[in-house]
Amino acid sequence: MKRGAPGLWAAALSVYAFLYVPLAIVVLFSFNDSMLSAEWVGFTTRWYATLFADQQMLDAAANSLFIALSAASLSTVLGTMAGLAMARRRSAWLGGLPLLVLGPVAMPELLLGVSLLLFFRQVLDLTLGLLSILIAHVTFSIGFVAVVVRSSLAMLDESIFEAARDLGASSWQTFRHVTLPLIRPAVLAGFLMSFTLSIDDFVITFFVAGVGVTTLPLQIYSLIKVAVTPEINAVSTLLMALTLTLIALAAKLAPDALKGRL
Repeated sequence: MKRGAPGLWAAALSVYAFLYVPLAIVVLFSFNDSMLSAEWVGFTTRWYATLFADQQMLDAAANSLFIALSAASLSTVLGTMAGLAMARRRSAWLGGLPLLVLGPVAMPELLLGVSLLLFFRQVLDLTLGLLSILIAHVTFSIGFVAVVVRSSLAMLDESIFEAARDLGASSWQTFRHVTLPLIRPAVLAGFLMSFTLSIDDFVITFFVAGVGVTTLPLQIYSLIKVAVTPEINAVSTLLMALTLTLIALAAKLAPDALKGRL
């Protein structure tokens, strides 16, 4: 098929329309001056005011932000160490590390959620709540950070680190003054990816949240079981804007690292 073939353009546009037209409809109807989303009545911003006056939604958003920030911070530290180990492994016992780190990334969310639920309740006898959600989010976020950091390290010249060691720098000094500044964009990109994955996760959170603890995706799900109101469209629009902004920022910080080369 030629590069500019009409059929190729039509197929591409159809796929993008299938993906993004529903999102555009959600954004549009968040400004609809009607309790129902069946038809357009008029333009209004009152649903955003209603949203910020909804205490249950604000509490759920606070929980999501706390978990996302905590999970992203822990995942960034652990994922960076895992990425360094995978990029520079020298011993045989580290050969299985990529499988351990990247396993939760490749595992279906439903299976991971059920596995973590059984592990928390039957093995650890842990009461489900914010702590269980935090551990679960860290578990599946570490792999994404490790991939980004490892890809960034793979593009660096090893002679840079050898020169630092030849000049008398210790392993910690080499990491602090040479390695970390070079991979800082990838580390920040990994943090943003972890935050994005955590704040809008539903499937895994659904299994490990427990009774009385809710996050923003869980709160949205509980509301749409009754009806899709403009308030839900409004919170979905804000969550979508935050997610897209963070993904764009992560891609800006580490464009090559986010290509997913393992």
